Amino acid sequence: MRELGTGIGWRPEIADAVEGLTGVDWVEVVAENLCVGHVPDSLLRLRERGVTVVPHGVSLGLGGADRPDAGRLAELAAKATALGAPLVTEHIAFVRAGGPLTASPALEAGHLLPVPRTWDALDVLCENVRIAQDALPVPLALENIAALFSWPDEELTEGRFLAELVERTGVRLLIDVANLHTNHVNRGEDPAKALAELPLEAIAYVHVAGGVERDGVWHDSHAHPVPPAVLDILSDLASRATPPGVLLERDDDFPPAQDLAAELAAIRATVRGAEVRGATARAATAIRPAAPVAGAGGPAVALAGAGAAAGPAGSGAPGGRGPAPRVAGAPAGREVGDAPAPRVAGADRPVAGAVPEGVRQRVGIAQAALLSALVAGTPAPEGFDRARLRVQTRALAAKRAGIVAKVAPELPEILGAGYRPAFLAYAGSRALRGGHRRDALDFAEHLLIAGQPEDPVARRRLTTWWRERAGARPPGRTGRLVRAARAALAGRRAA
Repeated sequence: MRELGTGIGWRPEIADAVEGLTGVDWVEVVAENLCVGHVPDSLLRLRERGVTVVPHGVSLGLGGADRPDAGRLAELAAKATALGAPLVTEHIAFVRAGGPLTASPALEAGHLLPVPRTWDALDVLCENVRIAQDALPVPLALENIAALFSWPDEELTEGRFLAELVERTGVRLLIDVANLHTNHVNRGEDPAKALAELPLEAIAYVHVAGGVERDGVWHDSHAHPVPPAVLDILSDLASRATPPGVLLERDDDFPPAQDLAAELAAIRATVRGAEVRGATARAATAIRPAAPVAGAGGPAVALAGAGAAAGPAGSGAPGGRGPAPRVAGAPAGREVGDAPAPRVAGADRPVAGAVPEGVRQRVGIAQAALLSALVAGTPAPEGFDRARLRVQTRALAAKRAGIVAKVAPELPEILGAGYRPAFLAYAGSRALRGGHRRDALDFAEHLLIAGQPEDPVARRRLTTWWRERAGARPPGRTGRLVRAARAALAGRRAA
């Protein structure tokens, strides 16, 4: 894998700061924020200086039940070509559900949601990844995501799930150590165990970011400094294998340039220190005399790389430095010396070929039921932690309110302090369906139909704003009934 070095996420708000930072080898840009033919001047200047630019997608939804959209894939491919990128990255997540596959309303999450770690979901993900790989001009790497909740009845650990994905598709991994920390706090998962199960040779690069804990839940905000716990996980990873690249993510509440530089310096120091410790530990393991082989009846036989040093809990590797060598033909996640794994339903499925539609439907129905509970107020599916789903619902609505405020800044200006509570109330009963600009118009229409805001001056301003963007006037009762009938008819046709 190409060496990338140390990088930072490029955002328009910190474009000047990023250009002024020393020692930045590469940047990552959100692919959906770029237009081919209109690359920001700042990115062009960075490219002229030899800084690598990697597009990072957030909307493919490769973990969703539907096959990836050809148009979205074509756009991502065009952006990779325009930037001269050595690879593109996306997420192991679903971002939408419903539609014809499940004969249910199509819903958008506006967020990256976790896929169930089941054999069915893995089959669907692998086929979607292969479709994406065929459509892209450069290698694809996928990121592990942060989650506030767990799916019930999961069949694989995160490390095993990722290892199976790599073995079946050859896809690269973007390991976000901040997300490993998030899942440790929120789901009780051991980051060291996940790292021990990963195929470290598949890592394309690593993400590092900050977050915040509220009421025992860790929110992967990308708006806070990187905490020591995340740097500790980075250190653990780098002691096992040197990552080709490490990137600092910051998406909001941007600090001064000197603070970003300090965080990048801390990341470099963490990786350098871990590399030294890892090399020292491996050297010590290599020269340590081997323990006698039980029953050998003679001098101990030195085994290459053998040693008595214990690795991190659950690492399963000598000295805790990466996975032990794989047995040829053994399933991903199995290591030399492991006892035979218990047979898991689905483990003997073919690793290639078309996924049966019935499998896609099962995954799709489960994802649609969950997303409907999160964004449309339907009952939570059985087996989920309802309290955590309520936390996720509030987080989705808050994120949606923030994005709408950015794409339509006139709305919070017109509504003042009433914007946020009004939008959260609206989002509690109206799912995101047509993108955030459409969401802004629907929100304004929703308020005007309800005779809001109460202040007549603000209502006139909101009406003018809506008319300039959507039509002559908000629909009356008859118009709303016609619109509802059309939507119901379209739903029956889709079914």
